[in-house]
Formats: sequence, C-alpha cells, structure tokens
Amino acid sequence: MNIDKLMKPRKICIVGASEKEGFGGDTCRNVISHMDENRYFLVNPKRNTIFGKKAYPSVSDVPEDFDLAVICTPASSVEQILRDAAARGARGAVVYASGYKEVGTAEGLAAQESLKELCDKLDIALMGPNCAGYINYIDAIYPFAFISEERDRTGSIGFVSQSGQLCLSMMDNLTPKFSFSISAGNCAITEMEDYIDFLVDDEFTKVIAVYLEGAKNPTKLADSFRKAAFKRKPVVVLKTGKSEKGCKLAVSHTGSLAGSDKAYDAFFKKFGVIRVDDLEELIYTAHLFATLKELPKHAGFASISLSGGETGICADVASAFGVEFPDFAPDTTAKLRVMLPSYASPANPLDATATLSYNAERFAACLRVLVQDEAVATVLLGYTLLQKIADPAIRYMAEAIKTVSEENGAKPMIMVSFAGNTRNEEYKTILESCGVPILPPTLYAFKILRYLADFIGYDYRDHDLSLAIPSRPCRETRQALSEHAAKEVVARYGIPFPKEAIAQSIEEAKELARGMAYPLAAKIDSTDILHKSDIGCVKLNIRDEAELEAAYGEILANALEHRPEACIGGVNVQEMAKAGVEMIVGVTGTPQFGPAVLVGMGGVFVEVFEDTALALAPLSREEARNLILSLKGTKLLTGYRGSAPCDLEAIVDVLLAISKMASDRKDDLVELDMNPVFVYERGVCAVDAVLVSDGGA
Repeated sequence: MNIDKLMKPRKICIVGASEKEGFGGDTCRNVISHMDENRYFLVNPKRNTIFGKKAYPSVSDVPEDFDLAVICTPASSVEQILRDAAARGARGAVVYASGYKEVGTAEGLAAQESLKELCDKLDIALMGPNCAGYINYIDAIYPFAFISEERDRTGSIGFVSQSGQLCLSMMDNLTPKFSFSISAGNCAITEMEDYIDFLVDDEFTKVIAVYLEGAKNPTKLADSFRKAAFKRKPVVVLKTGKSEKGCKLAVSHTGSLAGSDKAYDAFFKKFGVIRVDDLEELIYTAHLFATLKELPKHAGFASISLSGGETGICADVASAFGVEFPDFAPDTTAKLRVMLPSYASPANPLDATATLSYNAERFAACLRVLVQDEAVATVLLGYTLLQKIADPAIRYMAEAIKTVSEENGAKPMIMVSFAGNTRNEEYKTILESCGVPILPPTLYAFKILRYLADFIGYDYRDHDLSLAIPSRPCRETRQALSEHAAKEVVARYGIPFPKEAIAQSIEEAKELARGMAYPLAAKIDSTDILHKSDIGCVKLNIRDEAELEAAYGEILANALEHRPEACIGGVNVQEMAKAGVEMIVGVTGTPQFGPAVLVGMGGVFVEVFEDTALALAPLSREEARNLILSLKGTKLLTGYRGSAPCDLEAIVDVLLAISKMASDRKDDLVELDMNPVFVYERGVCAVDAVLVSDGGA
C-alpha cells in the first residue's frame, strides 16, 4: 500500500476543528503552532474561525483540494466525511473516533468492516480508527491529538506504536529525536506493516522503533524486515504478550517448549530485528543507533572510566551481558603505561583515574591510543553527566572527545552513566553532535550494548530469509500417527532410525526378532497412546526370546488396563540404538509464521533446564549450526573433559532435513517430536518420533 499521501501530504484538512480541549482542539493547536498556514484547512459548521484562523462550514467549501483528511468527529459521521474528502482529492485520512473493533461488540466489528470496505473503494489509506494521529517532523506535518512540551524533536528515529500513550511517553523523554512518531490505533486499513515498510524506505529515518502487540500480516512484515536487513537499517521492537498459555494445549514435548512468544523471538532473530523488554530500552537502543555516525566494525569494546569503582562495575555488568573487553595489544599497553599515573593499571576496562580528565590534550591522547588498537571497535566513556556542572572535568573531556571524533581513523564512542540523572543539555548536545550517545546507567547500558553487538554480528547472508507460512488456517482437528508410521514419514527425509517392524502376535514378534540384533526394545504401536512409557507400554534391553515374550504380554496388558479404548496396531519390535549424546529435535507449527524447528540437549538438560533453541523454517546451514551452538550444553557435542567431539555436521544435517519436511508440510504439520536423537562421533540415530497433523499425514 502506498501511504505517501497519508504520511507526506502537501495539504491537510481538519474536520471537526475546535478550540475545546480534546482531540479536535489539540490537533488544531499542534497544526497551527507548527505548520505553515498555507498547508492546512479547518472545517467546523458552527464556527467561522478557530484560534483566529478561518474555518469552513464543510469539506466541499474548502477552496482547494487536499491530500489528507484529519477527522475529529464521532464514528457516526466518519464515512460521509471520507466520501466528501475523497471528492476533494484526499487519499489519506486520520480517524480518531472509537467505537470500532476495539469495543468487542458485533456493532463495532460491523462498523470496522464497513469502514474498511469504504476505504478500499475510495482508495484511501486510513490511520486508525481509535488512534492519536502522527507527526512528520521532517516536513513539519502535525495531525496529532496530544499536546506535549514545546521543543525541537527533529531527528532520525521513526517510531510507530499501537499505543498512543506510548507515543506521548517517547516524546516526553528528553533523549529521542524523531523523523516520524505514529500512533497507529486499530490498523483497520493501513497496518503496522505498512508503516514499518514506509519507514524502511524513508531516507530520513535512520532507525525504526516499534511498539508491537501482534503481527496481523506476517508475510508483509517479513518483507519489510527483509528489506531492512538488506539495507542494514536497525529495527528495534518492543513486543508485548509473552504469555505461554498456548503451550498447555501442546501434545508433544516440543510443542510445550515452544510457546507462541518464542516464535516471535525466532522471527525477529531471523531478520536481525532487535527485541527489547521495556520502553526505556526502546528509547535508548533507538537513540544509540540514531546518534552513532557509523556502526562499529566488530564487537570489541574498550572502556575508560575515572575510578576503580566505575571500572569494576563496567567489568561485572558487561560480563553479565556477554559484552567483551578484549585485551589490549602490547603496543597499546606500553603507550598507556607511559600516560597513566604509576598506580594505574593499563588493562581493559581501563581505570584511567581522574588525572587525565582535567587536561584535554592528555585525555585526547589516551583516546587515540584506544582507538588505534585493532581489537577495539568502540570506546565506552564511563562518566555520569549531571544536570548542573560542578566538577569541570567534563569540559576538558568533551573537548578531547570532539577532537578525536573528527580525526581520520575515528571510531564510535559511547558514554555510559553510573547513576540516573537529568543530563546537562549543553554537553549532551556537544556529545551527540560528535556522534556520542549517552546511555542510561550500566544495567540498561550494557544490555543495550549487547543488542548493538548482536546487530553488528548479524549477516543476512547467513540466514534463509524466506518463511514457510501456511496457505490456510490450521484446522481444529488433531490426528496423531503411531510411532512406526511417524518414523516412516520422517525417514523419507533421510533421518536414520534403528531397524524395526510391527508384530501382531508373539509368534510374529519372535520371527521378526530373528532378523535383528539383540538387545531389543518393544513398544505399543497406537495412534491413541503417544506417551507410552508412562503406562508401561515400553520395554527396553530385551536380551532374548523369553524376555521378548514376557515384554510383549506386559505391553498389551498395560495398554488394555490403562487405555482400553485405544486402537492398537500391534507391538513395535526394534533394535536398541547404542547410547550417544542425547538431543531432542522437533517442529511446532506457529499460527503467525509457520513451522518452527526446535533443537535441544536431551535428558536432564531438556527436562530440568529446558536447554533448547528455536528457529523458523526454512533454515540455512549456518542457522542450523548456530542454533545448535547456542545451547548451554553444546560442550557435550564439541568435546568435554577428554571426550571425543561428536559429529556436529550430522546433527546439522538432521535439522536441515527436518526444516525441509516442515516447509513441505507447512499446511498440515502441527507437531513433530524426535526424542531422543543420539549423536555419535560419526553419525546420528533417532530413536522415537511423535507426529501430529491437523488432517492426516
């Protein structure tokens, strides 16, 4: 959808203009205060003037055509105003009125559908309904219904939110500067995905910040994120709704480990989107990317603080978030040792003591040494900038920072605070003009720096940026295959299983066993009994025919006792797989993004620690490998305490095969669970499989 006339109109018309407090009056206050008088018209049938500006009795009386109608009237009048506005050339509209889908009534739903049909017919891109409008700071366009403190907020953060109040909260913070601030509302016509796509293409938007409640159009959202990844334009998302309620309906272990919110995590990770946890993180992560003049080349940080206490805090908190302080090169250490007082240690993070901070030339010289170290891509400046300047150190430091930031070979610098304060506006402006963002205190700062490091390390070429989104909604029906049938389906994709066959009598079981190697396992084969061991329907380490006969009888007896209604296909007799490193591999279907592939360490790691990782199908080989290496127990695969390393590439092959299967069966596969999958020094072997579809295999 082209939303240029919505977001970049040449002229706008405010219908329902008013002097009263509220959306109509406050929009007029914003527009009159910030916009050129030749770019807006006011409409009110009962007033000739609004705040001293001419008002027209109707849309048809406005003397010129316009691109955008800002409708400040009740829902009952909106559709006729849209028709009148369309006749005057409008192809964009902002509708503040509530009473639509958000009220949850049949009348509200019908009103929203009617509004959508009308906008489709009139070719109008509509923001809302039930929104607060937007501000285009670049072109000074202000169809926005909230009043905020008067100051210049023009910058390069494009913010789009499904909450109008969060727009105001962002604007009230003294830190962020915007290209656009958008309160999207119900998104009945123009969707969140449309705004994000618009901001990805906007040349004045350097970073996109999003408050997202859910993806209405995952395919369109993926297209926008893919485009952002190609452009290396950061997207920072605050996504609410981390409830795991959906996983209580899961049949398999995989399904219970992969809640709906984890699917969003996997979606964001695939496209290099940064997910933050609260508004503070959203503000300062976006501010960081907007302020830096260029991204660091890699994730090596050097920290320089003025005291040992500050240096210790940096070391500890950075470690907690995996932010790396590489050792300085010998040449760097030697140069620092000459510059620093004799009691200072030239280590990273660096306690430079306060001595250097009172001399701009010496502080600049120290910064140059850090910048010239190849292991360092970013210099962190540990300092708490106060509102009122008492200690003059910042004056010399700011001069040094400005000097070094303008030199050839300059690298990004970031100021990290140690306590929450209102920052001195003069020095804040000086630092930001040098491309130096000021971050909040350390717990936030180093978490944000972790986001920066992850973004730097992301390469879209390592990911398969397609999605296997189903072509139809998932049906309510659930159909499970027996273990044997599930293995037959999975084996078609090259997954190895032990030799097995179904016996329908003890004589047949004995006959089948003669073609196998003891020890054997025996399991009930039933579509109705998926968790077999819970009711004694699995027998392991069967060493001979006598034990097989006893196991066969016990399995059938236990099935009859615990599940007398179950459909029994027989007893599955199979060779026992040799022990290896246990893993779990599975698939769970997500309603938004299609199938997700899960991998985890098996045994106690999955049962107690839930050591698993999730990625959306299809996977690239690099994605599959990184998914495995992200597990906490990955040392069990790569060699631990003298054990030989396992065949990592073989388990990568398994993930790729399962990814292919999941993509092929995106429309019917609900869950797949292979647990355990044994990984050996050479090769793998899957032992069990549960497969659930919504309409048959």
